[in-house]
Amino acid sequence: MAQVGAGAAAKPMRADARRNYEAILKEAAIAFAERGEQASLDDIAKRAGVGSGTLYRHFPTRQDLLEAVYVESIEEIAARADELRAGRDPGEALSLWLRELAEQMIRIRGLKALLGAAVTDGGSAVMSACSDKLKTAADRLLSAAQDAGAVRRDLKRIELLRLTHALATAAELAHGGSEDVGRYLTLLLEGIRPPS
Repeated sequence: MAQVGAGAAAKPMRADARRNYEAILKEAAIAFAERGEQASLDDIAKRAGVGSGTLYRHFPTRQDLLEAVYVESIEEIAARADELRAGRDPGEALSLWLRELAEQMIRIRGLKALLGAAVTDGGSAVMSACSDKLKTAADRLLSAAQDAGAVRRDLKRIELLRLTHALATAAELAHGGSEDVGRYLTLLLEGIRPPS
């Protein structure tokens, strides 16, 4: 296994370094789920049974650790877009994907902050790759929905992703339940429909 997210050139790790890396990722996922992206890195190191220096050697920044923990989730969200497009009405596929995306941002604490970074420019190579996948997935769904007349033509992909990020934030403030996501998604979809 090669190291991910720390910016170092990919190279095989010694067995003990790999164990430490995996323990840190496991404990970081738990800590971020419990306390969000601001979870204490020192506590994560302690829970993983390593020193803070070991954590920072693998993950020099909090962003590096967040990326390593959530890169797979972001890739799964992007891949889900293609699954939904297959055999579904384009407007329905877009709506289902946006709902799942918003629910994931609420359910997996820390992911919302990372996805916010994914839909902006810049960032690490890992985040750029994730961002490209997410943007491509949104593009495909949005273009199909626009071609089907389900969504206004002037809506841009980045606007859609930012609105979904805002939708997740609003739903989270209103308790973060599925019904909250559904309500805000309905309002969002009504706003992006083409004018009559």
